[in-house]
Amino acid sequence: MASVVLAACAGNGSTNPGPLANAPKVIMDSDFNTMGDDGQLFAMTTQLMAQGKVNLLGLTVVTGNDWLLQEQADALKAVERMGVQNVVGVYAGANYPLQYDVASIRAQQAANPNGYFGAWSRPEPTQASQLIAPPDGFATSTKLQAQNASDFMIDTIKRYPNQVTIIEVGPPTNLATALRKAPEIAPLIKQIVYMGGAMAVPGNANAVGELNWWFDPLATRTVLQTTIPQSVIPLDVTNTVPLTESVYNQIANNPSKQNAVTKAYATTNANAFATNTHIYDTLTIAYFLDPTYATQTKSAYLDIDTTSGEDQGHVMVYPGQPAAGASPQKITYVTQFDNNRFFNLYIDLLTRPVPVTMP
Repeated sequence: MASVVLAACAGNGSTNPGPLANAPKVIMDSDFNTMGDDGQLFAMTTQLMAQGKVNLLGLTVVTGNDWLLQEQADALKAVERMGVQNVVGVYAGANYPLQYDVASIRAQQAANPNGYFGAWSRPEPTQASQLIAPPDGFATSTKLQAQNASDFMIDTIKRYPNQVTIIEVGPPTNLATALRKAPEIAPLIKQIVYMGGAMAVPGNANAVGELNWWFDPLATRTVLQTTIPQSVIPLDVTNTVPLTESVYNQIANNPSKQNAVTKAYATTNANAFATNTHIYDTLTIAYFLDPTYATQTKSAYLDIDTTSGEDQGHVMVYPGQPAAGASPQKITYVTQFDNNRFFNLYIDLLTRPVPVTMP
């Protein structure tokens, strides 16, 4: 199957000439899905690329929402769907967290039957025949880049010192791995914008942990402890940005704007608004474009519980002085968003024509 075959080379955003040369450079590090929040974010980002507003240098994938093999297939189809397969490369990263205890994870699942545990909730696929095709089928020609995600991050950050933002919307295992391999890249990263963590609200995995940071708390702690400028979109704000039936219909059921993205969106998110679904990863790109999308923020020194058990993924927030092991600087996290303004952007970008045309 094309979706799991390695390729030695394919286009990627790092070589984009013309208008994109001066556009803000990003790497999207994602536990990818077809048209859930990660897939939506990718579609939005490539539309922004077509407008010359963002230069997406690459899409790196990591186990989180699903297992790596499935995410690779979904990501390869996504670049093909958007028509950017010769511009944005897909790089496979970590299949497992830096540190995990399967027995503890199973105990947490039993104790939190309504928790969201991503990949751990389903069997790990080991071959292409076990993968689930996106609604519009697997990629037909697009192949994975041969380079590992963490090595791609290292090389790209060194190629563009102080220019690359990491849009971190999965467990940060790939980024932590890159920092462990090449700690010298830390001062060269412009910033990190996460979707992750739960500061003063309950978790969505166990009672205290949000999935992305719960999934690999050691990786999260590794990155928090650096001096890289960091901003966080936590559950505290995503819980206040619901996917409504009106928003869904403006994307899925607008007869004049039907395309491959809106059709995949309709299939993936059908009735999501009836199950209290909220908007997650897509807030990151709005905040990256313009931090004034956030109408309320707080800042604090942050740390995270890396122990296995019911406290796994619990974020410790220190508004005044940091405790030992916390981030060495205050980190901004968002608590309120301009929902109306965001949804205007969200609906617009998800209903634009595809495939996109690069500037």
